[in-house]
Amino acid sequence: MKNLFFLSLLLFSIVVSAQDEALISESKAAQIELNEEFSNPETTILEPEDFKEFHGLEFYPIDEKFIVKAKFVRTPDEKPFLMPTTTERLPEYVKYAEAHFTIDENVFVLNLFKSVQPYDEPGYEDYLFLPFTDLTSGDGSYGGGRFLDQRIPEGDTIIIDFNKAYNPYCAYSARYSCPIPPKENDLLIRIEAGVKAFGKH
Repeated sequence: MKNLFFLSLLLFSIVVSAQDEALISESKAAQIELNEEFSNPETTILEPEDFKEFHGLEFYPIDEKFIVKAKFVRTPDEKPFLMPTTTERLPEYVKYAEAHFTIDENVFVLNLFKSVQPYDEPGYEDYLFLPFTDLTSGDGSYGGGRFLDQRIPEGDTIIIDFNKAYNPYCAYSARYSCPIPPKENDLLIRIEAGVKAFGKH
């Protein structure tokens, strides 16, 4: 009986380890894809003078701690609102849900938003927008906060991988209009994961 218990524990550990490895591989793939987008002259949004000195985006080391399994709580009675941006543009969003999670035994809540205006491209029907700031904002990461792309989950849990956090285009060029993360999405913790502040090297 004891042997069966240890065997099942071992199998569980192997399954969990495999899942963790898969998530970390996803994190790495997302960062590689983002770097390729910025490094390719045909897809980069960098200014020509920036691109001459560009040697790749900088990322925090991938950290499993910042891949969190959050409780997904729908907020169906929210009213649409105009989200402030770095320009006069005011895109319309609605708060779609809350994500409740813990990091280092501290409880956090982030709001997830859905655009009221349908996306032009197909395949984004279940897309949720997750802008946030944290204690690295302006001290390691872009001061204006960072973004995460999420999908509406089938159940009541959602994986938030901060290693996939990326900068708004405004971090690279003033030509762009970018949403400003709402104050309620300010995390009082250093999220040392994802892309760092942009600088010329």
